[in-house]
Amino acid sequence: MDEDTRYEAVRSRDARFDGVFYFAVETTGIYCRPSCPAVTPKRRNVRFFATAAAAQGSGFRACRRCRPDAAPGSADWNVRADVVGRAMRLIGDGVVDREGVAGLAARLGYSPRQVQRQLTGELGAGPVALARAQRAHTARVLLQTTDLPITEIAFAAGFASVRQFNDTVRAVYARTPSELRRAAGRSARRAAAPTAGIPLRLAHRGPYQSGAVFDLLQAEAVPGVEDVSGEPGRRTYRRTLRLPHGNGIVAVDEQPGGTGGGTHPGGWLDARLHLTDPRDLTTAVQRLRRLFDLDADPYAVDERLGTDPRLAPLVAARPGLRSPGAADPEELAVRALVGSAEAERLVRAYGKALDAPCGSLTHLFPEPAVIAEAERHGPLGALCAALADGTVRLDPGADRDDAEAALLALPGLHARTVAVVRTRALGDPDVAPPGAAVPDTWRPWRSYALLHLRAAGELENR
Repeated sequence: MDEDTRYEAVRSRDARFDGVFYFAVETTGIYCRPSCPAVTPKRRNVRFFATAAAAQGSGFRACRRCRPDAAPGSADWNVRADVVGRAMRLIGDGVVDREGVAGLAARLGYSPRQVQRQLTGELGAGPVALARAQRAHTARVLLQTTDLPITEIAFAAGFASVRQFNDTVRAVYARTPSELRRAAGRSARRAAAPTAGIPLRLAHRGPYQSGAVFDLLQAEAVPGVEDVSGEPGRRTYRRTLRLPHGNGIVAVDEQPGGTGGGTHPGGWLDARLHLTDPRDLTTAVQRLRRLFDLDADPYAVDERLGTDPRLAPLVAARPGLRSPGAADPEELAVRALVGSAEAERLVRAYGKALDAPCGSLTHLFPEPAVIAEAERHGPLGALCAALADGTVRLDPGADRDDAEAALLALPGLHARTVAVVRTRALGDPDVAPPGAAVPDTWRPWRSYALLHLRAAGELENR
């Protein structure tokens, strides 16, 4: 998009571009998302940025009306397999907070200077600034939804010191942490009692077929690790998570009206997180976003697929159909290989029991190293050993082609299983099963095209 096209999107308050770019107003010092309801500024006063971090780095503060930091992420990072796309997925997962820029660069196979140069050149902000923007958003969420002490929030959000936390919050939001908390009011934080966890709204753009996603999660649920309760249209998905600093239990509610052919014209999924360590909030949120495919651009997907005569009626019937990912890529790879029944056995035999079970959620899915030690032979042992020693990498920054090649080199992993792993664990939106006659006109959304065909009963489910 050129700048004139971006300004037209701002002038029409087009929510399709929320998170795709940001605009800032030089006369007010504020940056916004394109759909901001405020009076449209004059073109000569507007600057455009690829990321919120770039706007913050240029001295602009977040708009209090449209909360641009809460916009869905750009769908580019789902599609792109280059260094910038991989880096953005890793930063979203909290790698810079945990391992620094050197750790990010090592995962990407580049030097820190090369990563800095590529991110700054394309996005207007380097990895530190991008991680800082993410920390600021996490801090705001915790300040406005929980009663955690402010000092605890500073470190939970990933800041190295309380002073850094205070300075960043004031720079981004033009308020102190205490002022942000008071602005939310006690009623907004009441739901964050220990028994309720941290309440969140997981934003998405455009229509969202939540019914199809929850149908899949319900069909695949592994007892002890996951459960889906409630009637269609009002279901709740819950699962356990292994996180960098501890464990978590998450619950996500289905959108009313998101079943069958119904849609919701944008908005969010309500979620609640119980974390043994609040520092895992950012990582947990990003893993849920990947699982529910919340950063997708349904407008771009539906526009491309809707021009195909075979797919057009299917897209019209299910606008906003999503391609679910994985909360734990390594777990997904194991489950894709062995199936649900065998996965349940693995949980019972090798899964780590929770210190405090929550209803039917009693275990974490076993780590690959544990399975590899106990089940050394056959395809399962080979896969888990490769995951444990890093021969196969499925983290958000993994190179998809390299991961596919490494998986295909393992004994007993068929191309169809690897395609499932690439689609779900690696979040590739453009995967076709081996041997399928899939036209190139469906690119780069072949994963979504096949979901439409499966939903219509024209393809088998796997």
